[in-house]
Formats: sequence, structure tokens, C-alpha cells
Amino acid sequence: MQFTDLKTQYAVLKTSIDARMQRVLAHGQYIMGPEVAEMEAALVAYTGAPHCVAVASGTEALLIALMAIGLKPGDEVITTPFTFAATAEVIVLLGGVPVYADIEPDSCNIDASLIEAKITPRTRAIMPVSLYGQVADMDAINAVALRHGLAVIEDAAQSFGASYRGQGETRKSCNVSTIACTSFFPSKPLGCYGDGGALFTSDPAIAQAAREIRVHGQSGRYHHTRVGVGGRMDTLQCAVVLAKLERFDWEVARRLALGERYGRLILESGAPVQLLAVRPDRDCVWAQYTVMVDDRTAVQAALKAAGIPTAVHYPKPLHHQPAYAAYCCPDCMPHSIRAAQRVLSLPMSADLSESDQDRVVAALAAACAA
Repeated sequence: MQFTDLKTQYAVLKTSIDARMQRVLAHGQYIMGPEVAEMEAALVAYTGAPHCVAVASGTEALLIALMAIGLKPGDEVITTPFTFAATAEVIVLLGGVPVYADIEPDSCNIDASLIEAKITPRTRAIMPVSLYGQVADMDAINAVALRHGLAVIEDAAQSFGASYRGQGETRKSCNVSTIACTSFFPSKPLGCYGDGGALFTSDPAIAQAAREIRVHGQSGRYHHTRVGVGGRMDTLQCAVVLAKLERFDWEVARRLALGERYGRLILESGAPVQLLAVRPDRDCVWAQYTVMVDDRTAVQAALKAAGIPTAVHYPKPLHHQPAYAAYCCPDCMPHSIRAAQRVLSLPMSADLSESDQDRVVAALAAACAA
């Protein structure tokens, strides 16, 4: 069994993927070829965000977003400690200071009610993470940001395709804040075959800055108007994303259905497993189908013995990581600490079969009972 089944996905999309990649090989424009602009336009149409800028990775998208808003050394960015290191990494790389707000214990997303108390005169932005595929409480976060004149950057690396029904309208992840960043890492809901990412924004000035920053700060060939990076997304990777977009609506629907079925089967099994809460005003595309268990080491070992692959996202909160420990006391963020001890991710992809899902749940129930 595959933890993320990319082989089956490729078999289904092989004709389209191969044709699109062959087209790039034929025209030879491997950097900033026509597929880059085509993908950006397709993602604008999908998300509803006015601007999309394709970049080299999800991490690069976050870095470029912070550069575009002019983050300076000493500036603070409020974010969650329960996320992949890239979220804090980009802040620190620019000399900024990550300021952590703890998570909701049932969803593992940042607790929006804790953010305002973290704001100081040095605060420049709020960077919520839409963890596991569920958008954070963006209406509440945007309201706090508006009161204090702060930028909001959604780290949507795991939530592309998710919906959020705030303020009486349904919006897609990457179009629920002024700026959003996503990743096309192969295992993401919409993935390429290497690294890739995108920055979305409703602000044309931010979009223009991002486009210049991704090509070493150039507004024209060899005319550098700002400090930038080498942050372009390869044309071949854009071709892969374009091919995968052809059945992406089906994949999102399938992920939603499999997530609902996982939850129902686990509850029916009676296993002492805590399911993550999905709020009624949003859905979750389950970049990882993650649950919480006690004695995770034993449960994970039993699942491995049964041939079930698992992963832990994430085993340590950021303030327990040596590189980021200086920004928060070790005993702070109790919900993040507790989640890091208990989260366990199960096999998940749009092509997961129901028979394999049955097998996973039966093995999980047996492991917990033992």
C-alpha cells in the first residue's frame, strides 16, 4: 500500500501528462515558457484570486510574499508553532521574528482568538497555516489584521482546493486573504513532479513585486529595481500541474468523500482515536488524513507490521526545534506540544481504494485495542 499513491494517478493521466511534457521538450522554453502563464491563468480561474505568480516552491512563495510586503529585520510575524519548519524559516531568513499563537486542540489550526494579544508595535503580518487541508478561521484573522493594519499571508501549502464559506460566500483557499501561498510538492493535493509553488494576491502592487522578486528583482531584462531571488517555477512542472488540473475537481470530491468515510469507519470501529474537527463553514481536502492516538509509537509499530504506511506531521512543534527554540519558552503552547505527541497520518490520496481504506481502519482498531 502507498502512503500517497502517485503511481495510479499517473497511470490515469499518463496521456495528458506525457503530451504536455513532450510539448515543452519540443519548444525548448524550459524557463518561463508559455505553460507558466497558462498555469497562472488556470489557477486564477480556479481560485478566484485576481493574481497568481508561479514560483519555485511553496517555501519560495512564502519568502517572496514577505519580501513583497517589505519585511525588515526585527519585524514580527504571528504564526502557529504547529507546522512545517518552512513557515518560520522564511521569517527568520529575512531577519524577522516568529511570534507563536497556540492551536485549537481539536482542529490543530491556529487559534484565531489568541492572535490579537500577540500584537506589538513590531508586528508586521499574520501567517496562519491551513493545516492538513482545512482553511484556518480566516474571517476572524482578517478582522484582527484590519483593526491593526497588518498583512495576512495564508500558508496554504496543504489546502489547495479546500473551500471556506465565511461571510455568506464560498471562497477557495488561496483567495481568503490578501496574500496566499501554496505548494505543488508531489504529495500535495495538486502536485507536480518536483518542486513548485504559487503566490496569490488581490493586490496588484504585491503581484508586481512578486513577479519582479522571483526573477532576481528585475522589472526588465538586466534592470534590477529591487532585491530578489531565483524563484521561477520550471515550465515542465507547470505542464504537469496543467495536466493534473484536468481531473482535479474529481480528486477534491474524492478526497472529501474518503475523509468522511475514514471518520465514519473509525467511529464505527470503536477505536479510541480522536478525529480532527472540521468546522461547519469549511471543508478539508486532507493533504494528510491525520488522527490523534495515545501511545503513538506502539500504534505506529503495529500498523507497520500490518503493512500500513504512516507518517507524523509533525513530531515537534517549532518552539522545540533547535533552530527556532529561542523565539518561545519550551513550556508554552501546550496544545501544540500535546498534538505533536499524538498526531498520526494515515494513507491518503484521491486514488486510495475503499478496500485499502477498510484495511487501514481495521489495522488501526486492532493496534489501538492491543
